[in-house]
Amino acid sequence: MSRLDERRVDYKNALTRLKEALQEEPSEIVIDGILHRFEFTFELAWKCIKDYLEYMGISEKIGSPRENIQLAYKNGTISDGDLWIEMMLARNSLSHLYDEQQSRQVYNDIKSKYINAFEELDEKFDNIL
Repeated sequence: MSRLDERRVDYKNALTRLKEALQEEPSEIVIDGILHRFEFTFELAWKCIKDYLEYMGISEKIGSPRENIQLAYKNGTISDGDLWIEMMLARNSLSHLYDEQQSRQVYNDIKSKYINAFEELDEKFDNIL
């Protein structure tokens, strides 16, 4: 199994766990768990994107999440580059500073739009790999 295949399995598992958590009744502990699962799912998503771009011969073995997101948008792997950049910035905000109001906004964004972007990427990979 290739690194891309292995990472895809990990991404699918993380996405499944995030979706399961989103089904729970919101409480402080549940929301904190969802935020953590979002961070983990985002990390696996951009690394899957990077591995896929390398597999297609589009990128080097280096590159930041932003660079890989931009390349993925340019080649059609993702449909909304701005949303993915927003997701990256949301992930960064959770990793570096805890602000309850901001974290609740990220939680709402996960439920309303980020989960859809993760699912779209998963479907895209199912169709092309």
